[in-house]
Amino acid sequence: MNQLITKICDDFISELNEAIGNQSAESIFILTDTNTHKLCLPTLLLLKKLQGSHQICIPSGDENKNINSAVEIWQYLSENGATRKSLMINVGGGMITDIGGFTASTFKRGLRYINVSTTLLGAVDAATGGKTGINFMGLKNEIGVFAPAEAVLINIDFFKTLDVENLRSGYAEMVKHALIDTKTEWEKVLKFDIEKFDLEELKPLLINSFRIKERIVEEDPYEANIRKALNLGHTFGHAFESWSYKAEKPVLHGYAVMWGLLCELYLSHAKLNFPKEELLRLKYLIKEYYGTYEFHCQQYETLFELMTHDKKNESKEINFTLLADVGDIRINQTASKEEIFECFDWFREG
Repeated sequence: MNQLITKICDDFISELNEAIGNQSAESIFILTDTNTHKLCLPTLLLLKKLQGSHQICIPSGDENKNINSAVEIWQYLSENGATRKSLMINVGGGMITDIGGFTASTFKRGLRYINVSTTLLGAVDAATGGKTGINFMGLKNEIGVFAPAEAVLINIDFFKTLDVENLRSGYAEMVKHALIDTKTEWEKVLKFDIEKFDLEELKPLLINSFRIKERIVEEDPYEANIRKALNLGHTFGHAFESWSYKAEKPVLHGYAVMWGLLCELYLSHAKLNFPKEELLRLKYLIKEYYGTYEFHCQQYETLFELMTHDKKNESKEINFTLLADVGDIRINQTASKEEIFECFDWFREG
């Protein structure tokens, strides 16, 4: 797997043109959802070579990251003459870059693709690192492959279309990256004014966040070892997210991850003596800006069952990444059902 370089563009159109190279318009396929088709595609079409390209648009929302949408994309590629020498440009948040990367890398055993990430969450999470996938049978990213994009381009102007909840959702993954990196980075991220959310002030933190992830992915591209650090917060988080879809009250991925981080840092405190003061700092941040996730003790079994289906599990035990301190990563940790239920209790007590 090649090293992945994510770029915040100074001149988006010229840098996109450079990434596309000599590809002819008739062999370029642009994938959008209904939101990015309206808000972002017109900017890409300022580039002349894209004006004659093929356009595929699917409904927005993570619930549409499914096998039916994948089949629709494959069918369009097939019916419009896509070959292994074609190029797909995925324009959107994590939903689009996940399904776009998956369909591109499996069609005719793989064609080139570029991610143009249009959300903060997508930029720091799904667009980078080479993971692709779709949801299946109510489970997040159950079907997918490791297949890195050729380039990941960020036009920060696209972030201006995001509401405050989606900006906070992306910030959650930056918090996770800081926690697995250093105390210095953790302090920097905590000092960012989440109330104001100045995108220019965010840029250096964003670049650091990319580099943290890229360094880990380069060291362990297929998640055999240290890349599991990037799963911090996601075992609980994916269970909350999957349950929210089952309950037909979907929550944003970053919110679920923040709540998952809180549970997993509590587990880290209980099992590895993670500092209580850092746990409480995270708890205050979440209470102030993310609220809480409402569930009842009768739903503990369902949430636990969802956690047993997590892709990170290597046996019948539930696998966690935990921390002994900020930056002190402990992969392949397990917890008993009782310990997991204790986390649920603590989380609900607020």
